[in-house]
Amino acid sequence: MKSIEDRRAAILPAFDERYGTSERPLVSVHAPARTEIAGNHTDHEGGTVVAGALDRSIEGVAAANGSNVIRVTSMGFDPIEVDLSSLDADPSEQVSTASLVRGMAHELASTGRTPAGFDLVCESDIPAGGGLSSSAAFECMTGRAMELLWPGRDVEAIELAQMAQRAENDYFGKPCGLMDQLSVALGGIAHMGFSDPAVPAFERLDFDFEAAGYAICLVDVGCDHSQFTDEYAAVPQEMHAVAQALGAERLGDVEKASFESQIPVLRERLGDRAVLRALHYWREDELVSARWDALVAGDMPAFLAATRASGASSAMFLQNVACGDTYQPAMVALALAEDVLDGRGAARIHGGGFGGSIQVFVPLDLVGRFSEAMDGWLGDGACARYAISPEGASSSWLR
Repeated sequence: MKSIEDRRAAILPAFDERYGTSERPLVSVHAPARTEIAGNHTDHEGGTVVAGALDRSIEGVAAANGSNVIRVTSMGFDPIEVDLSSLDADPSEQVSTASLVRGMAHELASTGRTPAGFDLVCESDIPAGGGLSSSAAFECMTGRAMELLWPGRDVEAIELAQMAQRAENDYFGKPCGLMDQLSVALGGIAHMGFSDPAVPAFERLDFDFEAAGYAICLVDVGCDHSQFTDEYAAVPQEMHAVAQALGAERLGDVEKASFESQIPVLRERLGDRAVLRALHYWREDELVSARWDALVAGDMPAFLAATRASGASSAMFLQNVACGDTYQPAMVALALAEDVLDGRGAARIHGGGFGGSIQVFVPLDLVGRFSEAMDGWLGDGACARYAISPEGASSSWLR
């Protein structure tokens, strides 16, 4: 794996080749991937999560170009251009990189900045569609570039995350919660609470999984989770439907006892899956607290036990591992991982679910055999070993 410094050095000639060598002031931008450590589909319901920034990232170089157009080249992909004449959401751009650039431009303009064109070349070692929040990293990276290139006040990590979430919700068209963006913006490991969406709470922890005897492995299940966008969107929709039937917007604003008293009515009105997903919410929120407490205490057996319980709840109640048809890539990956672990460590669905990746905490003495087995079954490079990165989304002047 190349160092960040080596990757940045390789971007500079690519920038000059694409947009011309000049003495324009250059901005360096960085945004990490993230892993959801605890809290599967709890953030959008006002619950709690534990998430960590990873040692994979998007690195970029940007410079003002004197026009009204943002030009972006992501190495390995076709370049895009976004005209800043209008910052309104464009339905034709939904589910595109251009929509995220326009959305972030709209958000940074709301801080009193004057949008202006710039050139950006970026390179990513975050697996696209693997559930590591490459989209949140791109949003935060772009936002940090705009923050520095367009004069204005500092943008705090929480505010940047909220901007990125709105860009993904309103411009890209994906109804995500705030966990991904906040983890990317903060860096490190953080316990986050979303009971007040305007002011999310968080506390950070310095914890080294490898020092505790376990590697964080994320296994690509061989299916981009974007193929399951409709299935993903149905999860918060059904949770919100239960909350609304009980007079609230989110499950976090509902007393569990009130929900339990209405289960027969809710089953009849909304169906069993919606009720099961609501049950998962309260169970998973409790398991988030259990895992955070275990990490604070350095109690890996307790952390792993709660992680296994979380994985079971996601599969049985949340039902975001498989859709019920014959194509079940995430479920196959989980079954194979459990076979190799043989009762040790823990495995669970990661992120939104259905496709993307699974997360596995692997005993260090088993990592080699585990990686070899998963790669053999799912393809070379399917299993990747990660570490927590302390640095969140950032930008600085190169010259």
